[in-house]
Amino acid sequence: MASERKPMDGMTAAAYAAYALSEAAVIFPITPASRMAETVEAWSAAGKKNLLGQPVMVKEMQSEKGVAGMVHGSLAGGALTSTFTASQGLMLMIPNLYKIAGELLPGVFHITSRSLSAHALSIFGDHQDIMAIRPSGICMLASNSVQECMDLSLVAHLSAIQGSLPFAHFFDGFRTSDEITTIDTISPEAMRGLVDWGAVQRFKAQAMDCQNPMMRGTDQNPDIYFQNREAANRYHNAMPAIVQANMDKVAQLTGRAYHLFDYAGAPDATRVVAAMGSACDTLAEAAAHLNAQGQKVGVLKVRLYRPFDATAAMAALPNTVQALAALDRTKEPGSQGEPLLQDLVQAAFDSGRKMDVIGGRYGLSSKEFSPADAIAVFDHLRLFSGEAAGAESGAGKALRRFTVGITDDVTRLSIPVGPAVNTLPNSRYQQSIFYGFGSDGTVGANKQAAKMVGDATGSYVQEYSWFDGKKSGGLTISYQRFSNAPIHSPYLVEEADYIGCHKDIYPLRGYPMLDHLKDGGIFVLNCPWGSLEALGAHLPAAFKQALAAKHARFFQIDANKLAQEVGLGPRINMIMETAFFKLAGVMDFEQAVELLKRDIATLYAAKGQKVIDANIAAIDQTAARLKEVRYPASWAHAKTGAVASNAQAIAEGPAYIRDYFAPISRLEGNQLPVSAMHPAGFQPLGSTAYEKRRVAVNIPEWDVDKCIQCYQCATVCPHAAIRPFVAAPAELEGAPDAFATKPATLAALKGKQLRIQVFPEDCVGCGSCADNCPAPGKALVMKPLSSQLDAQRENLAFAQKNISPKDHLAAPTTVATLQLQQPLLQFSGCCGGCGETPHVKMLTQLFGDRLIIANATGCSSIWGAYSPSMPYCANKRGHGPAWGNSLFEDNAEYGFGITRALDVRRSGLTNLLQQQLADGSSQMDEETRSLIEDWLEFKDEPNAAGNLGRIICENLEAYRPATSEEASRIQRILAEKTLFQKKSVWIVGGDGWAYDIDFDGLDEVLASKQNVNILVLDTEGYSNTGGEMSKATQLGSVSGFSLDGKPTPKKKLGRMMLQYDYVYVANICLGANMQQTIDAFREAESYNGPSIVVALCPCISWGIHGGMATNIRLAKEGVKAGFWPLFRFDPRRAAAGKDPLQVDYAQPTGNMEEFLNKQNRFTALAGRLPQHSALLQSELAKEGTDDYRTLTNLAGVYQRAECDSRSNSLGRDSISA
Repeated sequence: MASERKPMDGMTAAAYAAYALSEAAVIFPITPASRMAETVEAWSAAGKKNLLGQPVMVKEMQSEKGVAGMVHGSLAGGALTSTFTASQGLMLMIPNLYKIAGELLPGVFHITSRSLSAHALSIFGDHQDIMAIRPSGICMLASNSVQECMDLSLVAHLSAIQGSLPFAHFFDGFRTSDEITTIDTISPEAMRGLVDWGAVQRFKAQAMDCQNPMMRGTDQNPDIYFQNREAANRYHNAMPAIVQANMDKVAQLTGRAYHLFDYAGAPDATRVVAAMGSACDTLAEAAAHLNAQGQKVGVLKVRLYRPFDATAAMAALPNTVQALAALDRTKEPGSQGEPLLQDLVQAAFDSGRKMDVIGGRYGLSSKEFSPADAIAVFDHLRLFSGEAAGAESGAGKALRRFTVGITDDVTRLSIPVGPAVNTLPNSRYQQSIFYGFGSDGTVGANKQAAKMVGDATGSYVQEYSWFDGKKSGGLTISYQRFSNAPIHSPYLVEEADYIGCHKDIYPLRGYPMLDHLKDGGIFVLNCPWGSLEALGAHLPAAFKQALAAKHARFFQIDANKLAQEVGLGPRINMIMETAFFKLAGVMDFEQAVELLKRDIATLYAAKGQKVIDANIAAIDQTAARLKEVRYPASWAHAKTGAVASNAQAIAEGPAYIRDYFAPISRLEGNQLPVSAMHPAGFQPLGSTAYEKRRVAVNIPEWDVDKCIQCYQCATVCPHAAIRPFVAAPAELEGAPDAFATKPATLAALKGKQLRIQVFPEDCVGCGSCADNCPAPGKALVMKPLSSQLDAQRENLAFAQKNISPKDHLAAPTTVATLQLQQPLLQFSGCCGGCGETPHVKMLTQLFGDRLIIANATGCSSIWGAYSPSMPYCANKRGHGPAWGNSLFEDNAEYGFGITRALDVRRSGLTNLLQQQLADGSSQMDEETRSLIEDWLEFKDEPNAAGNLGRIICENLEAYRPATSEEASRIQRILAEKTLFQKKSVWIVGGDGWAYDIDFDGLDEVLASKQNVNILVLDTEGYSNTGGEMSKATQLGSVSGFSLDGKPTPKKKLGRMMLQYDYVYVANICLGANMQQTIDAFREAESYNGPSIVVALCPCISWGIHGGMATNIRLAKEGVKAGFWPLFRFDPRRAAAGKDPLQVDYAQPTGNMEEFLNKQNRFTALAGRLPQHSALLQSELAKEGTDDYRTLTNLAGVYQRAECDSRSNSLGRDSISA
């Protein structure tokens, strides 16, 4: 057999068969399935041939709904077709799954099983998605490990072809899809001999063909539909035997045997647990551990779940089984039990076997399923196997339906779990954990290191990484195992030989890192504290105690300093990886260094020799920079040490912060009970203010003398971490010595002093403010955090305590006056230099106390609502943005529903107030009556409506109604008192949402003529899933799914919406024209009709050569070069006799090539296919010129007569010039 042993992840393993046995692959990005699609696309772009002798045709569609439709059509057309998806993507495919199965078509769907959005979204793994498709008729085959992804994906394709039914080949999202482990591959040529080529030809012979015409998908009446539905039974009935036969073929080829149901454990087991997915290997390891102690337990591994062969399931179980637990990684509310339980209960009943079958839920959203959890389930089965006396034992109450891995103190369904247990086989294991910092390169370096060690030494490796929801700058944790035997332990490392902490703030945050260090293990800390004295002062007392208690070998290295010295910036990955190889002993250090340097030359070839040399220099200097810390024995009883600056605020904060936010922030969320959760998943605003992440290496220092008071620094800051404070002279009494101010120059601030103040622990150090500062000589300069922290923390504390807001002194109509408004979006988890957040922050400054946001799933929903860190916040009155998310594919409709609901409710309030005025028996005073009349006239004027409503409610609360009917009416009015305020509803999302997956909804909402506001954050790609191509991606750009450069032009969404001449449309770019951005938001919100604002948002996925600090400058260059047009179309202007279309940028004069060459997404193609790249870039430059010509030609075309009838009913506010 042509086989190769190599480390890879589950998605790559599944892609082997998918590529070999597909002629077409239809794709759409979704986490975590995208890498399968990217792998297939890369192989196709490289010209790799499938088993039919040609590269796979790969096509990205606009949504998973589109994918499923094209898969159906491709199969109907006679092409072997596959796709890759998960979660909500699979949900969108369900209607087509019924069609594909109903038409007996052999498509294969590879599913990285993932949670579904219910009370909240989660990108992590469970079986909720796959269980939702089980009635569709699609066959369902589970892989439990990366090796099984290689083997059983092949079985799925072989069986689909032979049995003429579609397959869903599924495996656990992240736990299996992203785990890297050593497996034995199957080469495409080895697969060839297993294929039923006759079945392939029979499939193709049934394709739609005008030379052999047939009708399919017809309309049937009750007389025949039922019979026709039953006619396919034999295909489903035959499938288990077909699958087993193909499993046997694979076994003959590889020596790895599989069955529909595989049993592992004692041959005379009395207690058995059944499951699917990665938990099977954990259960098998735990069973082996218990059986070695004399117990009799086993595991039933379910592989073919649909069709479910009950006879095979029962035959796989020992005859001695008395109690069987079915574990489901899903939740089906209201049912008698989850799916696998129901199937096994019926199978046991039909077989006549006398066994007790119970069911449990586990592992939702990748909740860890450890050996201790597995043992808890086996122990609980004692209560049903006759091995325990009575209904109560040490295993708790006998629960026929239970949960494991959580504490359910509400419905009390959870079973007790004991302490961690080491169930690893008696092979040599080296286990490591790395606590990294998002964007420092740790995750990628660990994956590369695992592959490197496996390839170089022949060792078996396992690597699995976890990361939080922050886009960059968040916590990452990587787990590695190395062994001389295959590794079948799909759970986190619980006792590490080596732990690396790559961020000095982590000990201060209280992360329980040392809980997972084995006694005498190695702990390496990246920090600037090179002396024992400094370490003692900066480490918390509890941390020092833990180090001593574990007898840890403690090493320190200042990786950030070394990275800066050699020119790597924040990328410390190679330094920390070299330290690991120096200390961990997983392979010869000199050999490791040689291999690291070889890999660097390959990995960073596209980034140039300078980057390669910098990494090599870092590797060469690492060993000398490592210092072993000989800490004193007194650390075991340390009483003093550093205390987190937010500790007091958290201790004094509300219950939500103390009891929910704080434990999760310390990585103790797994210990929170069910009672700590809001049943609907709702969460309060403002928790990011308690984080004090302190992740910046450098932060801006303000030079008071150079500042020109432009307020642009606060405008562009993605995290609202630098702001103006305007003080009256009296407010400056007692100010710290470093609290410099200068006279404010704004007319509205006459007599006041201005200070630009950084929030030192919330700033992420992106440098966007400093790079964009227009002051001669720069009024902001990036300085090391360590040199600024103490003084700026003191300055900020003084400003927040002593200086009152001055937001009432000037209307927020200019760049300067807008920054006097409190931003109600602060300290989010977005990337440093993010182009999205400044726009949404601006919305909160303009409309925040009456703002409602319907947010599409994507980057903006993750940085905007990553639990427990809520960046949206309220003002001092407790008012702030109300935020909600439905799905990726329906946000326009979701926001429209919110808008119309408010319209209906306000209409009801209006009716009640009109009834109150018409009530002849009412003794309401004239003042209140007059106020109500005013409100009815001005209810759509934001400021007037809110102020009038507040006074009306105060008066009505004091009024004593004359009749019971009037009392009831006033009670109903006061119950809706928040509706007196005019709400500002904004539908917000990225280009993947607006241009692609929900474009039909967006179009429907805009066409409605209703008063809705839409903001599109255009990053020109699917930023949230890795920067894959969308229809907003520019011509020639290289991204996921467009490795050879996007061959088609960018969809001009704003221009398209001009066809509705009653829609307000704006194309904006904050970097190019800040005032136009403000004007567009204000005009769109004031327009009494549909409005859409499309904002260019530079993204980290662009690969900007100067880093994200330069994103504002780059965007300005893009507009100058014609890359992005600026315009506003306001139908009200036609009614005023003006042209409704305003072109807000000058004729392009910038160098398009120079602009494009500052971004990796364009230079990547230039380096690989220079002629092709040059052609696409020249077309893009021409397109920019054409855009300007088209827009300027359109300006003036719109005549007043064309828009009068529409505008008169829509316009109400004055129009800004």
